[in-house]
Amino acid sequence: MQHEPGTLLYDPATDMVGEYRDSSGPYAMLRPVGGGREWQADPAALRPATDRERLRANVRAANKLARTDGPFMVGLPRPPQPVPDCAECEELETLREAARAEHDYSAETDANVLLRRHQQQAHPLPL
Repeated sequence: MQHEPGTLLYDPATDMVGEYRDSSGPYAMLRPVGGGREWQADPAALRPATDRERLRANVRAANKLARTDGPFMVGLPRPPQPVPDCAECEELETLREAARAEHDYSAETDANVLLRRHQQQAHPLPL
């Protein structure tokens, strides 16, 4: 079956929805929704994605964009770096890393704020 470029197809071998790009030899080339590395799929196994599968793929792509390079990230300061040999900086860095590992972005932001505040008070920049 020939598909139009851009058609969203479900690949049961990878349990993923991909955007049909083209064919390459005996394979169909699919790309993740929202961009990413293409993969080869068996064209006979592909089927049109259901509404639920399409929604899941679009939400996954939107979440990935929001975590990586969303427009709201432009111009924000980089996370503060702990000052070497400062126990409080190291403690706040540990809290931040734990929050990041748990995907608790609110707690990660809180740790960044506390670390910045601590650095402004305990490690002021020279004028």
